Amino acid sequence: MRSIKRILPLLLSIPFLLSTSCSDEAQLAEQCETQSSCETTTETKTNWASAGGIGAGVVVLGALAGGGGSGGGGSSSSSSTETTDAGSSNTGSVTDNAGTSEDQNADQNVSTDSKDNSVTPPDITNYAFTKIDPSCSTYVGEFTSTIQDLGNDRTLTGSISITTDGSTCTISSNSIPNHDVNDKGAFATTIGEVNETFSIPVSPSVANSTTQLTLQYDNAVFLNGAKLDLLAAACYGVGNEPLGQEKIGCTQTNIPWRYDPMSSLNQFGTDSHNAHTQPDGAYHYHGDPLAMYDTSGQTASGVIGFAADGFPIYGPFIDDNGSIRRVTSSYVLKSGARQNQSEEGAFPGGTYDGTYIDDYEYQAGIGDLDECNGMMINGRYGYFVTSTYPWIMKCFKGSPDSSFRKN
Repeated sequence: MRSIKRILPLLLSIPFLLSTSCSDEAQLAEQCETQSSCETTTETKTNWASAGGIGAGVVVLGALAGGGGSGGGGSSSSSSTETTDAGSSNTGSVTDNAGTSEDQNADQNVSTDSKDNSVTPPDITNYAFTKIDPSCSTYVGEFTSTIQDLGNDRTLTGSISITTDGSTCTISSNSIPNHDVNDKGAFATTIGEVNETFSIPVSPSVANSTTQLTLQYDNAVFLNGAKLDLLAAACYGVGNEPLGQEKIGCTQTNIPWRYDPMSSLNQFGTDSHNAHTQPDGAYHYHGDPLAMYDTSGQTASGVIGFAADGFPIYGPFIDDNGSIRRVTSSYVLKSGARQNQSEEGAFPGGTYDGTYIDDYEYQAGIGDLDECNGMMINGRYGYFVTSTYPWIMKCFKGSPDSSFRKN
């Protein structure tokens, strides 16, 4: 009885508290822009009005007091997360006492990660991905974006769904990324929605031998729904176009003198995100998807996608014993004049300058990364974006899933 007497005045004061705590939309926008607790207060105010009674009052009182509790058992649970606004690197802390961790994990509209306490918003337009967990199951959710095809003055809507059954992640998207595209107006084919579904293992394993990249497989899918397809279907002396202007027709992987679309010496119609469209309109990257991660270099990069073998792809920044720096590739330009190769369509001559992927060679230990452009991080293998060749991946460390085979 004494407990009821003590709590009764607090319950009677709740209507007053509700009327003065971010009570209207104008106050909410002005006073609560960076105060995530006001979101909880506004939500519980609605619950009070609809539910009424002592039970609703106790819930509101708990929310206003910053604590969580159950109606009868006296137990409580809370989980701490961070929120990141789309297109911004600013983060804020929010404590959610509305339910158990199981309740939160069941919400398919957000993706949470206990390792770095970040939350991926449902709208990922211009969002920089920061999570560091290497498992695809961490990124389960339904996400959308709204972007512009700048070259054609069109508005596009992207969508991506990530689900898991515990052993496999399924990633479905319409191939529209989460940032504006075609800023140079050079796409040979108009970007369009192309529905794709990929499967990767939750716990990938390193294979006995590496698997080379081929034109028959997409290399990876990013967390914004767009694909990675590093190899150009263009080799010197192959196809019907004049020598030095080849852009298509080289479909056999082992033909030498394959152009590197990332080389400043080549023109492949890519936009400022190092991407363009396939003949069916699917947007895909040939290298660094720099809009997907924090480019400031102030923190280590998070996971931005997953390769076809299930291993994660990280941005370019690593934490090297407390110092943040760019990770380095172990591929270098060969020196001297080019030499003839077997099965070449024609010989380009000249010196090794990066025009072709054949101009590079792997030198173990000269950089941070191995022959596939990856390394172990926190006990798990991962690939990394680099500012030099091979840019993201050179080969698969695991076994690529057949769902990445091109139609």
